[in-house]
Amino acid sequence: MKISKQQAAANREQILVIASELFRERGIDNVSIAEVMDVAGFTHGGFYNHFADKGALAREACMAAFERALGAVQEGLAAGLDPYVKTYLSAAHRDGEGGCPIAALATESARHDELQPSFADGLASTLELFAEALRRSGVTGRAAARTRAMRLVSEMVGALTLARAVRSSAPQLSNDLLRASRQAVK
Repeated sequence: MKISKQQAAANREQILVIASELFRERGIDNVSIAEVMDVAGFTHGGFYNHFADKGALAREACMAAFERALGAVQEGLAAGLDPYVKTYLSAAHRDGEGGCPIAALATESARHDELQPSFADGLASTLELFAEALRRSGVTGRAAARTRAMRLVSEMVGALTLARAVRSSAPQLSNDLLRASRQAVK
């Protein structure tokens, strides 16, 4: 039975949402096409109506993750840099699944060359949002704001990644990492 173009687009979006979540939670290599399609509620064979291969899915899922995250970042930064940093470096964000595509997909991008263009675009857009927020908060000059944005995002992502890496085995260390970074980036 043939489906409408609108339904096909909705199905494709559903596949991208599921793939994005699964890839961020478990990594690209630990998720199969069959699993993505099953969780999305479709047959494995239908995958190839939407994507050429798993690499194409990974690229588009990365772009989709950044598109959703950039809206949230922009909205969060509109409330102010300090509240955004506090929320980002919180136990709730650390313990949430998926979340920030930078923290979740950085190592995936390093291992999967096909992901790097999408990841680089998303990272550059994120840095620009932070640079704009820094300029609004008084950092003068585009170059200074961009440099500060790179340091700030690197500190935040690094702290979140390390805090997640030890949250079960060393919860106090995990909390200390978040706290120290919240204080350092003010």
